[in-house]
Amino acid sequence: MKNIFKFLSISALLFLLASCTESHTLPFEVEKPLSIADQEIINAYSDLKSYVDRQLNPSFKLGAGITLTDYTSKSVMYRLVNSNFDEVTMGYEMKHGAVVQADGTLKLDNIQDLLETAAAANVSVFGHTLCWHANQNAAYLKKLIAPDVLSSTGPGWDLVTENDFETTNSANFQVNSGLTVSYTAVGQGSNGSGKALKLTNESVRTNEWDAQLYVKFSPGVKVGEKYKLTLDVRADVTASSPTQAQLNPGGYRHWDFFGAVPYTTTWAPYVKEITVTEQMVDCNTIAFNLGKTASSFYYDNLKIERYNATGSVQTLEKTPEQKKVIIGEALDSWISGMLTVCAPYVKAWDVVNEPMDDANPYELKTGVGKTNMAGDEFYWQDYLGKDYAVEAFRLARKYGNSTDKLFVNDYNLEYNIDKCKGLIQYVNYIESKGQVVDGIGTQMHINIHSDKDKIETMFQLLAATGKLIKVSELDVAAGLSPTAFDLQLQADMYKFIVDKYMQYIPVNQRYGITVWGITDSPASSSWLPGQNQGIFNQVFTRKPSYASFAEGLKSL
Repeated sequence: MKNIFKFLSISALLFLLASCTESHTLPFEVEKPLSIADQEIINAYSDLKSYVDRQLNPSFKLGAGITLTDYTSKSVMYRLVNSNFDEVTMGYEMKHGAVVQADGTLKLDNIQDLLETAAAANVSVFGHTLCWHANQNAAYLKKLIAPDVLSSTGPGWDLVTENDFETTNSANFQVNSGLTVSYTAVGQGSNGSGKALKLTNESVRTNEWDAQLYVKFSPGVKVGEKYKLTLDVRADVTASSPTQAQLNPGGYRHWDFFGAVPYTTTWAPYVKEITVTEQMVDCNTIAFNLGKTASSFYYDNLKIERYNATGSVQTLEKTPEQKKVIIGEALDSWISGMLTVCAPYVKAWDVVNEPMDDANPYELKTGVGKTNMAGDEFYWQDYLGKDYAVEAFRLARKYGNSTDKLFVNDYNLEYNIDKCKGLIQYVNYIESKGQVVDGIGTQMHINIHSDKDKIETMFQLLAATGKLIKVSELDVAAGLSPTAFDLQLQADMYKFIVDKYMQYIPVNQRYGITVWGITDSPASSSWLPGQNQGIFNQVFTRKPSYASFAEGLKSL
C-alpha cells in the first residue's frame, strides 16, 4: 500500500504542475547591442550625393579618388562610387608615367574605356594631372635631352699616354741620377725619321735599378685590366732591361711589369700585353732597369694603352637652350595627345600639380642638387623655367575645351600657411603672363589632430582669391589602431572640413570636394598603409565618418 500511495502522490504532483503551464511562450526581450544600433543609424543615411542642395550649389561636384581598373571592371567600388559621388579622379592612370611609353607614344585605350564607362554612368571625370614632377616617364624625357653621340667604337685599346720624343716634353717620363738625358738629331729616330730619346748609362752599376727610366701614366692599374706597352728601341750594344711595377717613380712594388725589353744595335719594335695581377695593383709607373749595361739606350714612339671591352663613345652635351626647346616640345606632345582624347568627356583639369617647395614655400620645387631622385621624378621647371606653368596652361587652353576649368593643385596648404600664400602668389604670376587659372585645389591629406585654426585660415586665404576652390584629395588618418574615440574624432574632422568649406567658400567658388579616403587602406598599401583614413572600412561598411560627412553635406 505504501508503494501505491507514493506513486499516486507523484502522479498527482505532475498533474498539478502540468495544469499550471500555459500553452503559449512567455515574453522575453534582450536589449540590442549599442554597436549594432549605432551601425543601423549610420546605415540609415542615404547616398552621400543626395545631401547636396543642387539648387543652391548647381555646379558642386562630390568626387571620389579611385583606380581605373576598380572602376572599369565594374567592381563593388564602381557601384559604391556611382551611388555616392558625381565625379571620379584617377590616382595614377591619367598621369604622364602611366600614359607615355618608352618611345614617346601615348597609350590611351584604357583611358578611353574609363571615359566611356563613366559617361554611361553619368559620372564626370576630373583630369589629374598634366604637369607634375612625380609619376613621370622620366627615363623617356631624360633620353630626349641626353648628350649627342658624336662617334662610338667597339671594343678596343684606349690610349693612356704616349710620347714621340719630337720635343723635350717630359711630362710622362723621368730618370734617376744614374742616367743622362738627351735627344738624337733629326733623322736618327725610328725608321730614320724624326728624333728619339737618348739615355746614357756611363758605367755598370752595382744594382740594375741604380739607373732607371720611369714612364708615368694615370690612373693606376686595377686587377684584371689589360694593358699594352708599345715602343721602338735600340742601344749601342746588345742589352736587356727588366721592367718593374712602381707606385710613382722610385716606389717599388713588383719586380716585373711589362717583361724584359731586348735591345740590339738596330731599331726594333717592342710590344707587350699584360693582365694586371694583385702584385701590380694601383701601380702607375714602369721602371726600366738599365744599370747592368754601360751604353746609350734609344726610345721612340712610346705608347701605353688600356683595353676597353665595351668600346668608347664621344658625346656632346646639349645646351640649356636646346633642352628647353626639346622639353617644351615634349610637354606639347603630351598635353595635346591627352586632351584630344579626353576633351569630349573631361571638363576640368589639374594642369599643374604640387609646384611649391616645402622648405622654401615661395619658390618652385627643383630637382637641381638632389642626389636621391626617384626613377619617375622629372622637374619640368628645371628646363622650362618659372614659366613652365604658364606654358602648361597655354597648351591646356589650346587643346582642351574653351570652357574647361583649369586648376593648380598642391598639398599641405592647411599645414604650412606660407606655402598656401606662396601658391597664391604663383597663381598671380601665371596670370600676369597672360594665362587664366580658374581654380586652386587643396589636397588636404590630414589626420584627427590637424590644426583646425590653420584649416580655417587656409580657406579664408583661398576664398579671397576669387577662384574656384576644390578640396581635391581629402582623407583623415585615424592611426594604426584607432579607438572608438579616435573614430569619433575622425568623424568630427570630416564634418568640420565640409562645414568650414561651406562657411568660407562662397557658393560661386565651390567647385567641390573629392574624397581620397573612400575606404581604409590595408597595411600593404603604398598609400597611408593601415591608417584607417576612409569613410568606409576595407569591407565597404560605413564608418561614423560617413554619417558625419553626410551631415556636413546637408548644410551645403
